[in-house]
Amino acid sequence: MSVNLQQLEEELNNRVLQGDILGAFEDFYADDIVMEEDDKKRVGKDANREYEEQFVGALQEFHKGEVTAVGIDAENNVTLSEWDMEFTLEGVGRVHQQQVAVRTWNDDGKVTHEKFYKLG
Repeated sequence: MSVNLQQLEEELNNRVLQGDILGAFEDFYADDIVMEEDDKKRVGKDANREYEEQFVGALQEFHKGEVTAVGIDAENNVTLSEWDMEFTLEGVGRVHQQQVAVRTWNDDGKVTHEKFYKLG
């Protein structure tokens, strides 16, 4: 792979931590992105953009966000980031979420598949 996965993962995570969730989505995700969370699977950038916009729209406050571990599998173009976050969502209240994001990248440096695993 010609791209630096560690650098891409760090840049993407930093953008999210800085609150630029939608900008990071536009810059780092491929048009054919598949995202999975729990038993839900969304296919394509348009469907996933809509979901991300709804999440950001409901986000009232981001209290804490930290990437606690990162793993890189360069041979398979896969990265893993462990997250510890706390935020308040409209209609839901304060949420503490620990999860691992597993991302598969293409040779253009774009995420083609992302799956979230909840911890705890």
